[in-house]
Amino acid sequence: MAVMDSDNSLKNLSLYQEFLAEREEILKHKWLESEKVGHDIGFERALTDWIVKYRTGWRKSRRQKPGPA
Repeated sequence: MAVMDSDNSLKNLSLYQEFLAEREEILKHKWLESEKVGHDIGFERALTDWIVKYRTGWRKSRRQKPGPA
């Protein structure tokens, strides 16, 4: 059972790291788009825009990168 818990912990950690990386990209997008228009566009608008325009490509590029050795 300890192995199972360890596997779940690693999976959860990996999922959390992916969440954090995606969130960071969304926040960068929010900042860039807000700078373009001269005011804060808000997280929800940035999130929706980033998902529509960039999420698929971002995920593909993350899957193609080799992991730590």
